[in-house]
Amino acid sequence: MMLPVSSPWTWMLAFLMSVLTMGNPGLTGQKNGASLGNQACQEYGNSQQTGSGHQAENRQHGNVDGDTENRILNGKDCEPRTQPWQAALFLKPESLFCGAVLVHPQWVLTAAHCQKPSYTVVLGRYRLHGFQADQKILRGIQSFPHPNYTRPAHSNDLMLIKLNQKIVGKKGIKPINITTQAPTAGAQCLVSGWGTTSSPQVHFPQVLQCLDITILSHEACRKAYPGEINSSMFCAGDEDGKDSCQGDSGSPVVCNGVLQGLVSWGDIPCGKPNRPGVYTNLYPFNKWIKDTIKNN
Repeated sequence: MMLPVSSPWTWMLAFLMSVLTMGNPGLTGQKNGASLGNQACQEYGNSQQTGSGHQAENRQHGNVDGDTENRILNGKDCEPRTQPWQAALFLKPESLFCGAVLVHPQWVLTAAHCQKPSYTVVLGRYRLHGFQADQKILRGIQSFPHPNYTRPAHSNDLMLIKLNQKIVGKKGIKPINITTQAPTAGAQCLVSGWGTTSSPQVHFPQVLQCLDITILSHEACRKAYPGEINSSMFCAGDEDGKDSCQGDSGSPVVCNGVLQGLVSWGDIPCGKPNRPGVYTNLYPFNKWIKDTIKNN
């Protein structure tokens, strides 16, 4: 039976319906999981997952909003073709969610927190959008996260993705060798990616960004994140607040011409004093990477 219009139940029902149909605003700014920090990336980057007592997050993101005037937290535009191993992972044509790095003609390496059911892998790209003559667009046909990857702590945060074909003799695209040495405190390295150029507000660049970073000692890293750092990680940054950020997860850290690490997690906002970026230390995983490729 319908209630009379004048009934107080009518007003109560109307109020309840209005509450139920109201949307809750999403939290933004993930840094680990798909970019630095313990951030689990969702398409369009609208949810935040904390990996610890800090506002640590993985550094992946979803939809990209271009901004050519900002620079990735004190970084700069990379010179074209200087990072031929840089890869991008897309959920769909306009939705970058993680970086990656070519380590074999048919394999890319990225962060384990970037795992998705399927991948579009783009190589040889400099501008994030639009056709480019050197680019190669491939499919990821199998993914192999490290078996000891843990969430939300992001220990052992690495994953191999097998491509649907080999890259052979493609101009502007080539694999990079993986380090055979542990990271050295004070070493100068370079991290690249299309992550946000500002934090906590997000503005994503049109072209690949490069950032010089300094590896910190393990003691300094542990002091910055008490109880959260282990041998599968290292910290890098400096007093100027240089940092990778959301959208950079899985992107390469190159030291002395070899691949030393991957963007993993960090604090939010990015670039905070005494809160350096945390990167996957690839040195302990050299054998696992080689064996996984060889056996698959």
